Amino acid sequence: MKLHESLNIDLNEINHEIKNLVTRDKDVPKKSQLAQSILELTGSGGKRLRPLMVIVGSRFGRKPAGRRTLQLSAAAEFIHVASLIHDDIIDNAELRRGEPALHTKTGIQSAVHIGNYMSARVIELLSKYSGDKDRYVHDLSSVATAQLCLGEYQQMEHVFDYDLTLEQYLEKSRNKTALLMATCLKVGALSAESTDEIAQLLYDFGEALGMSFQIQDDILDFTQSADVLGKPAGSDLRQGQVTLPVLIALKDAELAPVIRRIGPASSAGDVAHVLELIKGSDALARSEAVSQDYLAQADAIVQQLSSFPAHADLETLLRYFAGRDH
Repeated sequence: MKLHESLNIDLNEINHEIKNLVTRDKDVPKKSQLAQSILELTGSGGKRLRPLMVIVGSRFGRKPAGRRTLQLSAAAEFIHVASLIHDDIIDNAELRRGEPALHTKTGIQSAVHIGNYMSARVIELLSKYSGDKDRYVHDLSSVATAQLCLGEYQQMEHVFDYDLTLEQYLEKSRNKTALLMATCLKVGALSAESTDEIAQLLYDFGEALGMSFQIQDDILDFTQSADVLGKPAGSDLRQGQVTLPVLIALKDAELAPVIRRIGPASSAGDVAHVLELIKGSDALARSEAVSQDYLAQADAIVQQLSSFPAHADLETLLRYFAGRDH
């Protein structure tokens, strides 16, 4: 059963709202490259994790979710997809979900403009909610305009930086991945008039899931094939991204000098050799243990919310994140 089915969420409603963000913008011709590229991107698959989290969050409110919640879920997907466009450009990635990345089809300049438009369109939508009781939407706007950009900057700043600290890695992962997931649950809850206390618990739950999610992605880069990943295996190391398995492997006195020799000019053979060394060490198992610690934190929060029927949806999300292939 697919995740949205397990959560009893109609994905068609979310997809329709995502499409509306483009088609109802009178300034964007429907047959333009901008409109067609966004429709293709948003319709190219993906689990819709972040929109689903908005809907799940709304189930902890004191009133039923309405159109506004759906619009917020669409906005969350727009923010996520825009960040992927910029991600692929920065990483010089040729594939996204097994298909050519947008910038390889439109050119970098056009792709940057498309990503920027998507972020701006979200801010335009969120600005319509200006009442005091709607101030929570600024959290989503902040993620769109600042936190994701900060995460990307932190990633670029530390390319091939083998002196990166664990704290720096965790902060980058939080900004790049976890905060959007956390914010989705929180704004979903507040859109349905939950209490601030419940919204904060949901935020903490989403942040823990997001941190686990990012660490799992880091592990998958070592363990999955290019066909499964939709991009070349070992892409992180080739791009100079010092992820948790690399940080842990750097603690090994024998592995550290070999890893540190990897740089922008390293051959594919050298990179493949280091990938195999890290896979043969305990770095992946220790990274997995950190991921499981975050899932345990999330599970503890679920128990605090057990009086809500929707806590079962949090358990579904937890099982989904815990069961990702690795």
